[in-house]
Amino acid sequence: MLVQKLRVRRGWSQEQLAELTGLSVRTIQRIERGQAASAESLKALASVFEIDFATLREPQMPATAESQISANHVGANDVSAEEALALAHVRKIKGFYMHIAQYALVMGVLTVVNLLIYPHRLWVIWPALGWGIGLALHGLQTFDKIPFLNGAWEKRQVEKRLGREL
Repeated sequence: MLVQKLRVRRGWSQEQLAELTGLSVRTIQRIERGQAASAESLKALASVFEIDFATLREPQMPATAESQISANHVGANDVSAEEALALAHVRKIKGFYMHIAQYALVMGVLTVVNLLIYPHRLWVIWPALGWGIGLALHGLQTFDKIPFLNGAWEKRQVEKRLGREL
């Protein structure tokens, strides 16, 4: 629950937090529901939130020497949260461009196969249309053109529900 509060307070979506920490979205969802998290997951979260690892640690977890390491100290090679978000966004853009390249390659091959085998019936239009819609939605999500269901929307909804700022 603390992880969700910290995430929402910063206006991050679960996907953004997952990219910043290197964890999967599913892991973030499980932790936010209160399921136990590994020490590595908690360390990654503590580092991103710039808080002490012990703050996120479950009370029933045994304290080890390794778990006493504070995540407050950011080394010279570490990146700030803003830099990490920028890097995550660039990775999303790169993923979108890879999606475009895959679409072009596969549709090109399917078009050639269609024209060689069934030149009088253009069935390639249907997979191109279906995948193209998915590609367009991916682009809208990547470039934050969908104004709802993102981290900022989630933060506004929580603040509206609470009647105060986080």
